[in-house]
Amino acid sequence: MSTAGLSIIDEVESAIRLGSAEKGLETARRVTDLFLSSAGSFDDEQIALFDDVLERLIGTIELRALADMDARIALAEISAQLAPVAQAPPSVIRRLASNDEIRIAGPVLQESARLDDGELVKIASSKGEPHLLAIAGRWWLKEIVTDALLARRFPSVSRRLAANPGARVSGYGFAAMVGQAEADPELAVSVGVRVDLPSELRRRLLRSASEAVRARLLSRAPPHLFEEIQGAIAAVTVGVDREMSAVRDFEGAKRAIAVLKATGQLNETALLGFAKQRRYEETAAALAALSGSTVEVIRPLMQSLREDGLLVPCKAAQLSWETTSAVLECRFATGAMKPADLARAQGNYARIAAENARRTLRFWQVRAS
Repeated sequence: MSTAGLSIIDEVESAIRLGSAEKGLETARRVTDLFLSSAGSFDDEQIALFDDVLERLIGTIELRALADMDARIALAEISAQLAPVAQAPPSVIRRLASNDEIRIAGPVLQESARLDDGELVKIASSKGEPHLLAIAGRWWLKEIVTDALLARRFPSVSRRLAANPGARVSGYGFAAMVGQAEADPELAVSVGVRVDLPSELRRRLLRSASEAVRARLLSRAPPHLFEEIQGAIAAVTVGVDREMSAVRDFEGAKRAIAVLKATGQLNETALLGFAKQRRYEETAAALAALSGSTVEVIRPLMQSLREDGLLVPCKAAQLSWETTSAVLECRFATGAMKPADLARAQGNYARIAAENARRTLRFWQVRAS
């Protein structure tokens, strides 16, 4: 090492011993500059020396960083300078990465190759959203790290990971993303066009996606995924239509509901139980009985992809929203309605007057007869 280099390092002891804040900042900058000037030529022993020196200096700076803008700026500058350096002092990098100030931690979290998976997982499990966002932007991430990031369930972090082609995602991670995407169109598009998304999860994503999201997926799909996504959309659409229009036998359900009614056991609680168990026929027959209608009126409402018609007999029976939403979802063999669709339906349900619902239902009953 040069005489100038040794002279600078000698200053460290003086800066720490005297406790001068200004001297500490100045020395840290000079030591960093010296390291960067020849980083590629230092051996492990020399890097370890710089590591010890810089870490001690940074420790003294951190003591005043919370109250001193100059100290925070200095640490942020050092972080940005060291982040892209493959031979950067490892202890210094870890110390900077764990700093609560994102301007200090951010550069090394996003770029430094000195941080291993264990350190990234630890930070992902303990720090706040800005730190997780920085990690999610790294050019390469293993599943163990993305799992830790996704476990925190920050929508912004999930979006950045989905859009990061260098982030490897496990089956668990993709399942978490798809679950979040049901209420997040931006995430749905980003994860839906990933080539490594398992096909069954892509179909699940498309089942809950709106028409607008499906259209965006097709417009952004890479050539080798376009046909798969297009085919999955067609299969999902046909599957829903087939489920809604399936041939069903209501006679057994009618008899069972009649027995419950005769013994005084037919009430909203019974209907809620049928709906939650997705016992389609019993749900339709029970709703017909409680609303003063017939299965012939209720059946086409259950078969419709629109939910507004089915709200009428539910309101006529004065059902709670919990039971009404369960009836709406009972129309499908699996899965659930999108949160946005349920919220819209709940708003419409609240605006329907019970008397108007009963009047409409009577009209439908006469027309059906």
